[in-house]
Parts: sequence; C-alpha cells; structure tokens
Amino acid sequence: MANLKEIRNRITSIASTMQITSAMKMVSAAKLKKAQDAITQMRPYAEKLTELLQSLSASLDANAVGSFSEEREISKVLIIAITSNRGLCGGFNSSIIKGATKHIEDSYNGKQVDILALGKKGADLLGKSYNVIERNTKIFDDLTFDNVAEIAQRVMDLYLDGTYDKVEIIYNQFKNAATQIVQIEEFLPVEKIEGETNTNVDYIYEPSKAEIVLQLIPKSLKTQLYKAVRDSYASEHGARMTAMHKATDNANDLRNDLLLTYNKARQAAITNEILEIVGGAEALNN
Repeated sequence: MANLKEIRNRITSIASTMQITSAMKMVSAAKLKKAQDAITQMRPYAEKLTELLQSLSASLDANAVGSFSEEREISKVLIIAITSNRGLCGGFNSSIIKGATKHIEDSYNGKQVDILALGKKGADLLGKSYNVIERNTKIFDDLTFDNVAEIAQRVMDLYLDGTYDKVEIIYNQFKNAATQIVQIEEFLPVEKIEGETNTNVDYIYEPSKAEIVLQLIPKSLKTQLYKAVRDSYASEHGARMTAMHKATDNANDLRNDLLLTYNKARQAAITNEILEIVGGAEALNN
C-alpha cells in the first residue's frame, strides 16, 4: 500500500485537475448557449433557401442553371473537413477523421482527393494521409458570414475552373450537448430535386427563374458552408462540455476512493502506534 504522503499528493493532484475540468466545462457551457442559439436561428433560413434553389433548378434545364450544376466525370475531389483547433472534446474530432477516411476509401478509391481543413486537428491528422490544400485555423477566432463566404468563394472558383469535379463537406451536426451527428453533404455540383416540384403555389418570378437561380446559387452555397461551420462550432462546445463533465465526475470518484484508502491507511498507522505503545508499556512492567 502506498504511504500516506503519496496518497495525499495524489489527492491534491486530482483536486487540481477537477478545478481545471470544472472550469473548462463552465466555459464551454457559456459558449454553447450562444453557439446553439445562432445555429438554431439560422437553420430554417438555410434549409428554406436550399429548398427554394433546388425547386427552381429542377424546373430549368442545365444550361439555364449554369456551371454550378454541371455533372462531370469524377476524377478530382475536394473534401472540406471541419474540426476544432483544440482537443479535450471527446470523440468530436476523431469521428470526423474516421468518417472522412472511410468515405474517401469507399467512394473515391483510386481518385485524387484533396482536403481543405477548417480546424487544426483535421489539418494535422488528415494531412498525414492526404494532400491538404489549405489549413484554416483562424476561422473560429472570428466566426462571421463574411469570413466563411471568402472560403466558399475560393472553393467555387476551384470548381468552376475545373480544378475539382466534386466538392463535399464533412462536419458534426449539432443535435444536443451530448449528441453530434457526422454529416457528409454535397457542396458542388448543386444537387437538383428529382421528380415533380410543388405546384400548389403559383409564383411570379421577376426578372426570370434562370436569373434568380444564378444569383441565388452563390449565396446558397456560402450559406450552406456557414451553416456547416456553425453546426460544427456548436457541436464542439457541446462535446467539450460533456467530456469535461464526465472528467470531473470521474476525478471526483477517484478522489473519494483515494480518501477512503487514505483514511484506512491512517487508521492502520494509528492502530500500529497504539499497539507499539501498549507493547512497550507491558515490557516495562515485566
């Protein structure tokens, strides 16, 4: 059994760790509330904009929609992987790395696949196996639509000039603080709805459907990427809050076990001292 000093040192160390994990949990909880409100308010707008764009595109021919919906033979693919800059958030980053690796192996085996990494963890880990064309680790320092729109515009330019035939986004979709769902979305080409469109409402379009679609596509794509980044940001803080909550609980359980061990060892030491005193007194009497 470890001596009392060693046990006391371990208890002190665990108490310090608990303070750190508890503080990190509270910080993430505060950031999560703001991030959750942002993505909750944005989702209906982003989904409706995408729905409107797909509905309009479905009623037009490919030439009218433009190059953003052009179907090509896939030989070069770009994956936008959204992770975090820091760890200590459970399986948040590893789920993206594993999901991206499996998706590439299953869907694009033998094709050229490059990575655009938003977040340091994705850049470092995916960079070991794939070519990372851009590492953006500052996006979360100032997460605004304009900053994300610049990235989306660069990706659109790479698609239009033929550098890539397909672009996809992989990220963690926020469900709640304890649950994040890995999502893989097609970014380019723009997906068109198959089948009949909703004809219950007769809209009047000015100047024309085709012109509206051409103006909506860039805005919709920028909004789609911004929503994905916002989703990932909220998921990160939810995952970190949950991970730090579990770490704090585990540290508390370990501290309690050590306190019990310490008290038993202390009691045993006191008992041994009493026995030694009694034994010494008896020896003197004899």
